[in-house]
Amino acid sequence: MIYLDHNATTPPAPAVVSAMLPVLATGWANASSQHGPGQDARRMLAAARAEVARALGAKPAEVIFTSGATESNQLALRGLLAAAPPGRRRLVLSAVEHAGLLKLARELAAQGVPVDVLPVRPDGTLDLARAAALLGDDVAVVSVMAANNETGALMPAAELAALARSAGAAMHVDATQWIGKLPFDFAASGADAVSLSAHKLRGPKGVGALLLRAGTALRPQLPGSQERGRRGGTENLPAIAGFAAALQRLDGLPAEAGRQAALRDHLETRLCRALPATHVYAAGVPRLPGTSMLRFGLLPAEVVLQRLEGLGIAASSGAACSSGGSEPSHVLTAMGVPRDEALAAVRLSLGETTTVPDIEFLLTHLPPLLAPLLDEAMAT
Repeated sequence: MIYLDHNATTPPAPAVVSAMLPVLATGWANASSQHGPGQDARRMLAAARAEVARALGAKPAEVIFTSGATESNQLALRGLLAAAPPGRRRLVLSAVEHAGLLKLARELAAQGVPVDVLPVRPDGTLDLARAAALLGDDVAVVSVMAANNETGALMPAAELAALARSAGAAMHVDATQWIGKLPFDFAASGADAVSLSAHKLRGPKGVGALLLRAGTALRPQLPGSQERGRRGGTENLPAIAGFAAALQRLDGLPAEAGRQAALRDHLETRLCRALPATHVYAAGVPRLPGTSMLRFGLLPAEVVLQRLEGLGIAASSGAACSSGGSEPSHVLTAMGVPRDEALAAVRLSLGETTTVPDIEFLLTHLPPLLAPLLDEAMAT
């Protein structure tokens, strides 16, 4: 199987599995216990936290371990809103956030929280001028993803953080797709809170973190004594050890990012040449190095995915399943893409395990399968 769905999840690295196994065997005690085994687990937890902080440019006390980015996003938005000063209740976020975060925003709006959604340009990027116009003294939290999970478009998170800071609002960044693909430094980011997941960077599922800048007020959503009282629940130490091991591997990230970007550009160039009806979304803006969201004319995404599956290639579409069929990507819809085009969108996301032969195999075998379908569609 050629795996081209790395934005969805990544295969755990061998070093991650190796780091987790001994902790499963020897670090099973509760790190909150005072006996010897508990204190051993506590030391393992402290070492992993220090490594996560080092790799992300944070202080150990700024790392809150969670079950993943979904929980981190919930903790950030609910916790920052609840701790905001009187008179600050409004939430501002972009129209292309992860579907889970947008659902949370709708729930908060139903509970009486004023919510403003920032539109994006047709290329999928945020308009900072329009964002600045929305930031008043009643804004509690501004939230934006660092990079879009579908198109790969990079967002001006640092610039927006500066605007939020000038307006006196807290800034949350969902860096789930960025971290592990591009260099990141929490201290330099300007954000007050940053979410991430280990399984997006070849770590285990079920663990992530919220980085919370020292001095930032946050009301816990899972009260408990763990994580300095900010997130209750016994820490998942084996997964946290794997998380730390995954981050240790990112020292060679710039070279790997360049390799993936070159592979992606080669893939898109060749597909556009072989199949002129190919359209690449967000092609003209800075993107994640391995992300390519494209369509082949108006061929439905499920047709393309079936052909890819038949070739032994795993990819994903930009459509979401619903009781009435498929709905187009909310990201492409926010970009103004017509429904029929959005339902044709396919995402190919490369990763560390993607090789040149993988891409050449796709380029050799996919165009001959799609060309007759495109010809037929144009003739009807």
